[in-house]
Amino acid sequence: MHVHYLFWSRHHCMYFLCVYISYMLDWLAPCITYIEHLKMNSVKRLAESSDLKSIPSIYAYSTNSNEPPVSDPQDSIPIIDFSMLASPDPTLRSQVIQDLDNACKEWGFFQVINHGVPETLMNLVIEKSSEFFDLTDEEKKYFEEKDVRDPIRYGTSFNTKKEKVFCWRDFLKLIVHPEFHSPDKPLGFSDVLFEYTKRTREVAKGLLSGISMSLGLDHSSIEKALKLESSLQICIVNLYPPCPQPDLAMGLPPHSDHGLLTFLIENGVGGLQIKHNGQWVNVTNTLPGSFLVNTADHLEIFSNGKYKSVEHRAVVNNAFTRISVAVANGPSPDTAVKPAYELVDEERCPAAFVPMKYKEYVQMQQSNQLSKKTCLDQVRI
Repeated sequence: MHVHYLFWSRHHCMYFLCVYISYMLDWLAPCITYIEHLKMNSVKRLAESSDLKSIPSIYAYSTNSNEPPVSDPQDSIPIIDFSMLASPDPTLRSQVIQDLDNACKEWGFFQVINHGVPETLMNLVIEKSSEFFDLTDEEKKYFEEKDVRDPIRYGTSFNTKKEKVFCWRDFLKLIVHPEFHSPDKPLGFSDVLFEYTKRTREVAKGLLSGISMSLGLDHSSIEKALKLESSLQICIVNLYPPCPQPDLAMGLPPHSDHGLLTFLIENGVGGLQIKHNGQWVNVTNTLPGSFLVNTADHLEIFSNGKYKSVEHRAVVNNAFTRISVAVANGPSPDTAVKPAYELVDEERCPAAFVPMKYKEYVQMQQSNQLSKKTCLDQVRI
């Protein structure tokens, strides 16, 4: 009887042990998938998995049910004709400065046409960006992010060390001014990017001259006060692969940008949404060869709140890969940005922000989760 009991006990222990192991393996399966994903550090690789039918829970965003549905803009998105800023006709120059004022106040977002940057160069930037993400894992691993201050950073999501939910996005971030940095692969990428970012700096300088006048200041006020000759310019290349559950994932959550103006181009696949009059609107039907430009945090600071940085986000789809190239044009890294003294009146319009060095602001944003305008709120009085 004792032997029979012992046999029964061992038999049942083995049975329950097998059940337990099976249960644990089922429980660990998504964890193993997630760990493998972290090891390769690429949403692109995850999206290419043949058996991927649903997204890992780490990518599932909770949505705010109180938010109104996304819509197409009821008003047309402002269009700025850059060539008019250099027009010999003062009436045309005055008109485009007024257009800039309206765009910055009412939208924080506009399209720029006739800017002088060849469309062929813009297309080549997208093409070479796509080639970068098509490099092997080993080739891209060389550029993997180690620190938020690295001049070349390849990675996924936004900040995986801080985030509880990851973005459906791979990225390449490059400091391209005052010193130029770029991967040496793919062939020709560095040369194309150097020319492109140099040309966009020229357009940014012209726009900021017009915006300076739209604020009632001298045309060179922003350039001089924020030392644009040594401006910090960062290029962010984004890859948003097809997602099996696009309604659950987010390419980038709602946020505003650091800097003054951000220039965006994309590969023809939509996904950008901006917040306008409290509602999310799709950015669609953009003009060929145009820049999409949004106002950023440091323009809000410098204008003492007259112009607001615009919240925007990136959504994903289940059919097409979206590639976008954003160029953030900011002040000089060591400049302590504060409201322009001409726009401050201690009684009627006191300073709304405390000064902070631009490089410290950038590091604060890059070292935390990306969330709405939380960084700007840190310097708000």
